[in-house]
Amino acid sequence: MSAADTTTPAKVPPPRQAPPPAVPKAPHRRGTSGGGAVPWALLAPCLLILALVMGYPLVRLVTLSFQKFGQSQLWGFQPAESVGFDNFGKVLGDSEFWSVVIRTIVFAVGSVVFTMVIGMLIALLLQRVSGWVKTLINIALVASWGMPIIVATTVFKWLFDSDYGVFNALLSKLPGVDMIGHNWFASGPQGLAVIMLLVVWGAVPFVVITLSAGLTQVPSELEEAARLDGAGAWGVFRYVTLPILKPIVVMLTTLSVIWDMGVFPQVFVMRGGHPEAEFQLLTTYSYDRAFVVNDYAQGSAIALLTVLLLLGVVAVYMRQMLQIGEVE
Repeated sequence: MSAADTTTPAKVPPPRQAPPPAVPKAPHRRGTSGGGAVPWALLAPCLLILALVMGYPLVRLVTLSFQKFGQSQLWGFQPAESVGFDNFGKVLGDSEFWSVVIRTIVFAVGSVVFTMVIGMLIALLLQRVSGWVKTLINIALVASWGMPIIVATTVFKWLFDSDYGVFNALLSKLPGVDMIGHNWFASGPQGLAVIMLLVVWGAVPFVVITLSAGLTQVPSELEEAARLDGAGAWGVFRYVTLPILKPIVVMLTTLSVIWDMGVFPQVFVMRGGHPEAEFQLLTTYSYDRAFVVNDYAQGSAIALLTVLLLLGVVAVYMRQMLQIGEVE
C-alpha cells in the first residue's frame, strides 16, 4: 500500500452561514402626541394680535365696500344698504381713478428703481473704504433711517421752499441758472419728483445696510477667479455678486414696491393735508373719498382694490422666491 492510500483525508469544515439580518427596532419617540401643537401654541399670541389689529379692520373694509355707507349711515339716521358691486363699478368706471392708478404705479416704480440703484452703489462703495469711514457712514444711515417721517417731510419742505429753500439757492449759484422763487409744487410732476426724492432718501439706508450684510457672504475666491478669467468690475458684479445677492434683491424690491405703493404721510404733509388732484396717489385718493367727500363705501372700495393690487405684487414675490429655492 502506498502512503497515499493510508493517509486519512482531512475533513473540510462546513461553510458558516451568515446570521440573519437583525430587524431594526422602531425608535422610541417621546412626546410625539403633543409635538405638533407646540408651534401653534407659541404662535397663538402673535396670531391673536394680528387677528385683532388687522383682521377686524380688513373684514370691516370688505363689508363697507359692498354697502352704501355715508354720513347718514355713520350717525345712524339711515341703515346701511347692501349694493353689491355698485361701488366697484363706479370706481372702475371713473377716469380719475385710473389716472391715480397710473400715477401711483409710475411713482412707485421710479422710487423703487432709484432706491435699489443708489442703495446698491453705496453698498458696493462701502466695501472699498476703511473701517472707520464705514462706521461713520453706517451711523449716518441709521440716524437718517430712524428719523420720523413727519420730521423728514418738514425738512424737505424747507429745503425746497420757493422763498427760503436751500436747494434753489444752491442751484442758482450755477452759471446761467436762476431758481430763486421757483415753486417746485406748482406742477404735479415736479412736486411728485420732490416727494419721490423724500421717499428714496428715507428708504436707501435700509437697502444699504441689508445689501452690505449680503455682500459679506459673497466668497472672495469666486470674485478673484472671475478676475483671473478676464472679467472686469461689471462682469464680476453681473456674473458673481448679483446672482448670490438675488434673493436679497428680490426681497428688497418687493418690500420697496409695497411700501412705496402705500406712501401717504409724505404726500399728505407735504401738501398741507389737502393734496391737489395732480398729487393724488391711491392712498390719499381713498382717504379723500372716505373722509373729505364722506363716501366711506367708495373709499373702502378703493382701499380694497389697492390691497388686491399689492397682493399681485406679493404673488410675484412668492413665485420668485420659490424659483430661487428650487434652483438652490
